Amino acid sequence: MGARTDIVGGGVSDEGLPDEGPIEQLFLRSAPAALRLAFLLTGDAHLAEDVTQEAFIRVAGRFGHLRSASSFDAYLRRTVVNLCTSQFRRRKVERAYLEREARRSAVNVDPPNVGEHEELRSALRALPPRQRAAVVLRYYEDLSERQTGEALGISAAAVRSLVLRAMTTLRERVRRDES
Repeated sequence: MGARTDIVGGGVSDEGLPDEGPIEQLFLRSAPAALRLAFLLTGDAHLAEDVTQEAFIRVAGRFGHLRSASSFDAYLRRTVVNLCTSQFRRRKVERAYLEREARRSAVNVDPPNVGEHEELRSALRALPPRQRAAVVLRYYEDLSERQTGEALGISAAAVRSLVLRAMTTLRERVRRDES
């Protein structure tokens, strides 16, 4: 019995174990240096492994397009550096986002006063239906004056007028209840 060919191009020995094909040989020859480079650049063993594998897949997939097969290691090294740089850039963006969110979350916000909410809800229910609809669409649904007008079948100027009257009424009722 002789060796037979496997799907990936490597042979299979008489014992059924895969022989090393050209891609496997290329990986075994090039990966250790790429892994060391990635580790030195990232300082993270797991990330270095991921970067090395990703770089190898990218360069091996373009193997037919390389000017010279002997330049594979140089392309692999350049790809490792580029992927590490992308990781650093991504981490920098993530850190900046987390810092912004931490600062935004650090702003002391008083917990909502349920009594005030119920008072405001009650005052809102006491408004005439068109004024209530205008306020709810404008501020709760966050629609523009034009969109609110379209929803109510009125002009943007009429929306401004309804909202102004409603807000005046709400302020008066809330002040009266506070006294």
